Amino acid sequence: MTTNILVTGGAGFIGSHTIDLLLEHGYK
Repeated sequence: MTTNILVTGGAGFIGSHTIDLLLEHGYK
C-alpha cells in the first residue's frame, strides 16, 4: 500500500516532498 502511494504521489513536486517526509519516518 505504501509503495503504491509513493509511486503515485511521486509524479509531482508535492509527491516528491511527501516521499522525502515518508523516508524520514522510515518508509521505503
